[in-house]
Amino acid sequence: MSKTSVYQLSGKQLILLAVASAFIAVGATALIYNYGRLLMAKSGADVTLAEQAPPATISDPNSVSDEQNNIEVYKTISPGVAFINTTTYQQDFWGDVSEGKGNGSGSVIDSNGNILTNYHVIEGAQKLSVSFGGDKTYPARVVGGDPDTDLAVIKIDPPAGVTVVQFGDSDKLTVGQKVLAIGNPFGLDRTLTTGVISGLQRPIRARNGRPIDAAIQTDASINPGNSGGPLLDKYGRMIGVNSQILSPAGGSVGVGFAIPASTAKRVVAQILQFGEVRRPKLGASLIPAAEVAQRGYRVPVESGLIIQRVDPGSAAALAGFRGLSQSMEGVVWGDIIISIDGEEMNDLDTLYRYLDKKQIGDTVNIEILRNGSRVKVPVKLTASPTRPATTTRRME
Repeated sequence: MSKTSVYQLSGKQLILLAVASAFIAVGATALIYNYGRLLMAKSGADVTLAEQAPPATISDPNSVSDEQNNIEVYKTISPGVAFINTTTYQQDFWGDVSEGKGNGSGSVIDSNGNILTNYHVIEGAQKLSVSFGGDKTYPARVVGGDPDTDLAVIKIDPPAGVTVVQFGDSDKLTVGQKVLAIGNPFGLDRTLTTGVISGLQRPIRARNGRPIDAAIQTDASINPGNSGGPLLDKYGRMIGVNSQILSPAGGSVGVGFAIPASTAKRVVAQILQFGEVRRPKLGASLIPAAEVAQRGYRVPVESGLIIQRVDPGSAAALAGFRGLSQSMEGVVWGDIIISIDGEEMNDLDTLYRYLDKKQIGDTVNIEILRNGSRVKVPVKLTASPTRPATTTRRME
């Protein structure tokens, strides 16, 4: 019979082995933790987008004067407000290159050097740089952007101890609440203006025509150059991103608009992960039936969305939707969208808002008019490919 040797450990050896095992376990845990943090840092997942406590350097606003509150918020937050300079180059027919300059504002949102700004601030820029007061500048690159909400994220190699502008809760705002705006109007870096919330749930539009719902209206002076800068509450938390002004003459008349922090947090999370916001799309070129009727065409319905064209491989194509065509007799109507999940679709804004609540992969029931009959078609929403810049018709 063969024998298997068994090594007998003494009590002292058992204690030493236990201590060594503990050190190994602690070291392995630390290694896994640090490795996990490294992966999160690379993906941007360690950015805390939730509402945070007010900075410790800002006193309870109820215990100090309004003037002191302004001073403390400015001193605490302004070092984290970026002065963004953009440069574009254009070559004319003769080969001469002209240089265009622009500027805007932004907020440092994490210690990795990610900066939140407006999409229109960095759109088309071929060179970006950032400063925080003084002569020191930092080259920046675009992480990603979302023209539909006019938000973008750029990144720098941050200086040690960079100030981070914390997010607040824009869902709990009230009209009359004090707000502060910090930005770089007309190139005047880190300017403070104050005011109140003048209105909530204001509909504004991005430059591409898409509706941006629930914008914050304020009378705090916002001018060209303020774009992308933070709108702050009295605790120094960013409740909005200053984006637009309503002004016949191009200057501040006390009607400015900021994109809510709730929208910004949702958009930023996707930009840091994907470099873009991935929304479900139908993948079809659409036009309201009422608009076609106004042009003098006899439309089969009074309201709805006429499908002009269907993108190959899109959700609409996979569902078998048909676009317009021509015959010897004239226009041949394809499918017309009447409603989605029972909600009437009379204009493109309604469709945009509806799809914005959905996720890629969701299935919706679309009622269409086809050959004079109403048909309900289940459609699985997908992400359509990026639309070419030459597209002249708004699509969804």
